[in-house]
Amino acid sequence: MSLPHSAAVLLPLRSLRRGKLRLAEALNEAERAVLIETMATTVVAAAHDLDVFIIHDDADVAAWAQDRGATALRPPTLGLNEAVSFGRDHIRDAGYTKAIVAHADLPRAQDLRVCVTGHPVAIVPDRHGDGTNVLCVDTSLDFTFAYGPGSFVNHQQIARDLGIEPHIVDAPDLAWDVDHPDDIPPELL
Repeated sequence: MSLPHSAAVLLPLRSLRRGKLRLAEALNEAERAVLIETMATTVVAAAHDLDVFIIHDDADVAAWAQDRGATALRPPTLGLNEAVSFGRDHIRDAGYTKAIVAHADLPRAQDLRVCVTGHPVAIVPDRHGDGTNVLCVDTSLDFTFAYGPGSFVNHQQIARDLGIEPHIVDAPDLAWDVDHPDDIPPELL
C-alpha cells in the first residue's frame, strides 16, 4: 500500500443495485444501478494515485471495489456517519494523515486531490450550499461527521468547535451531485 500525499479516499457505497430511490420517477431500478456504478467508477478514477477505501455493507460492493483496485471496508455498525468514522480510524491506524471523504454520486468528479490543501479541514459543498460532497480532514482530529441535511454548515461548525477555520474548496466538478432527476447530467441519460 502506497502513501501518496499521506492521504486516502474514503468512499461510502452501500449498494450498486439499490439506491437513489429519489430518482425512481425518472429511472427504473436497472437504470439506477447503471447510474450508481457509473458515478462511483468516476469518483474512484478521480482519486488518481491515492489509495481508495470503499466503505460498504454489501458483498457485491466489496467485489466491485476489489475489481477497481480499491480496498473494501465493512464497518461493524450501520449509519453513514458511523461508517465514515470507522473508515477514518482505519486509515489513521494504517498511517494516513488525511482522509478524503467523497460521495459516490459525483458524476463530474475529476480530481479529488484538490482537497488536500494543507488545511486540517477542507470542504467541498454541493452546488446548492447545503450538503458536503467532499470533506478532507486530518485523521488525527477528533472530527465528528454530520452528514445529512445541512451538513455543509454543520461540518464548518464542527471544525470551528475544534478551533479550526475550515478551508472551502471551490471545485465545480466535485460540487455536482445527483440527488434528484434534474441533477442527472444529460451525458448519463
